[in-house]
Amino acid sequence: MNFYLGIDFGTSGARGVVIDEKSCIQASVRYPFEMSDSSDLITVWRTALFSVLEQIPRQLREEIRAIAINGTSSTVLLCDELGNPVGVPLLYNDARGVVMMEQLRNIVPPNHTVLSATSSLVKLLWMSQLPSFAQASYFVHQADWLAFLLHGQLGISDYHNALKLGYDVEELRYPEWMERLQIKIHLPKVITPGNPIGEVRTEIATHFGLRRDCLVCAGTTDSIAAFIASGAQLPGEAVTSLGSTLVLKLLSHKRVEDATYGVYSHRFPQLANHHNQPPLPDSLCFSDPMTGESPLWLVGGASNTGGAVLRKFFTDDELKSLSREIDGSKASELDYYPLLKAGDRFPINDPNLAPRLEPRPDNSVEFLHGLLESIARIEARGYALLQELGADRLKCVYTAGGGAANPTWTTIRARRLQIPVIQSLNTEAAYGTALLASRSLNL
Repeated sequence: MNFYLGIDFGTSGARGVVIDEKSCIQASVRYPFEMSDSSDLITVWRTALFSVLEQIPRQLREEIRAIAINGTSSTVLLCDELGNPVGVPLLYNDARGVVMMEQLRNIVPPNHTVLSATSSLVKLLWMSQLPSFAQASYFVHQADWLAFLLHGQLGISDYHNALKLGYDVEELRYPEWMERLQIKIHLPKVITPGNPIGEVRTEIATHFGLRRDCLVCAGTTDSIAAFIASGAQLPGEAVTSLGSTLVLKLLSHKRVEDATYGVYSHRFPQLANHHNQPPLPDSLCFSDPMTGESPLWLVGGASNTGGAVLRKFFTDDELKSLSREIDGSKASELDYYPLLKAGDRFPINDPNLAPRLEPRPDNSVEFLHGLLESIARIEARGYALLQELGADRLKCVYTAGGGAANPTWTTIRARRLQIPVIQSLNTEAAYGTALLASRSLNL
């Protein structure tokens, strides 16, 4: 029996899922991040990766044929020629690179995806001004570096993580305008998500009891992994990830890009077959991007609103109990823009956008109702915007992330969206990443 491991590095922790040849889950493990962990992210990530491997039952580890890792989009770091981190990583929502935006606008085509205060390229430009930059040889994404710890080959990425670095996912190359930036560092070699990179390092295989021929594959981002896990298959179907943040992905025939609103499109490498689902139409089966076939696109955006704001005011138990007292069929009159700090990326792309959390009623049920309603309002506006810009008409929305388990919120969202809101077949991004790893032996 062959097994496949997907590892998800989200904002609250790392998760691992092992599936078999029929895409059935054989093991699920997790490593939660502590609030104090943010002071040493590199140590936390390394510890989490190895803890996830260690927690998997040994009899499964011995038969894992392939591993893939997802990370948060635009979480990046610099490394020296040996892969040792230089300085600290910049997280997905780090907007300090906004000071480089004017320089970038003089070079980048208008409304390009990288023209965002949190894009990977903006972060790289900001890092290039640091004294420590002279020690760096490689610029890598979180998923790239974690995979490097397993396979030992530095500077390889996938075209999902590389999108916000400026990689052209239609032409499958870095654009010529990037040369004008004259940044003296190795940019990642970009390959298709799920494609094998190499076998696990000998010392990793020995320590964890993995097969010597276990493959490490190119990964993806956490929200795309959640899309793959969801069961969404057809143009017009979408996935909302209700995690710490709010991420929308709509499968479309047309690619849509507009940095004015924080809208971008990922090339979508759908799997050839989810074994526990009906076969996919030929138009959705995974194909080599070099064949010239027209791809489908995941059009979407990511907002800084979401579960992290809810947890600022309520515990998980309070969210459950208070939600049960809300009548989701009735709209709240409270109009918030729930953010932890100033700045949003989509559907309003404004690094200075102020949070709006007033007036706050004394009644906690009313306050929570207002927050859930307002996040649902932002979601509905996001999908409306994607369609206004040319994406396929929205037909249904699958839901992933912790918020998917809140039936009251689902009722509110369905009322706002006016289309079916469906529970994802699997809500774990790690499961989608395991599916990605499982295709490696079929290439």
